[in-house]
Amino acid sequence: MALIKRDNKTVQEKLPEFESLQECIMFYENATEGDKESYALEEMVKFKGGGQFLVDKLIEHDTHKDTASRIAAILSNMDPEEAPIEEVMELLKLRNAYVRNLGISILQDYGKAIKYYIVKFLIGDDYDLRIFAINVLGDVNFSESREMLIELLENEENINVSMTAVDYMAEIGQPEDVALLQKVKERFSEETYAQFAIDAAIKLIEA
Repeated sequence: MALIKRDNKTVQEKLPEFESLQECIMFYENATEGDKESYALEEMVKFKGGGQFLVDKLIEHDTHKDTASRIAAILSNMDPEEAPIEEVMELLKLRNAYVRNLGISILQDYGKAIKYYIVKFLIGDDYDLRIFAINVLGDVNFSESREMLIELLENEENINVSMTAVDYMAEIGQPEDVALLQKVKERFSEETYAQFAIDAAIKLIEA
């Protein structure tokens, strides 16, 4: 019996060019193959609101981890000037540890571009957002974290905000910061919790 050589070469299906974000979303939602899904996700950031849509997909509890990782990579590669940085920061508030870590990784890739948003929260009237900004500084290991925490502690009157900053200063503070921590200790002299936390931070810094 003669052997027949089969042609295994397949014709690649041409991927569409999208004219709107909505077209990308429709193609993504109807995609049955991973490469088509990835293509649609990559194309979304070319349109206004595309980055926001990707962040929303990360927030959805049923987004597969592989898809979430792909979305994080796409967001990380966005131009920080166009990236939805404030929305990405919101990922750090989620209970889902996997997505929180993706958010941290994305923010790290944006580098100094996140400074504006952190400062915006640090100087705002909402103390919950000030605490959140401090946590972002600690999570992303921003190069100017220490200086920004020092500036905050010089005048912060809210004990919860101050103690959150003190906790991070225990990790990144320098011996010359002890004098400032002593002033913060005096500011909250009637708060036992504050006294304990600041003393512990000072010991760690001086160790």
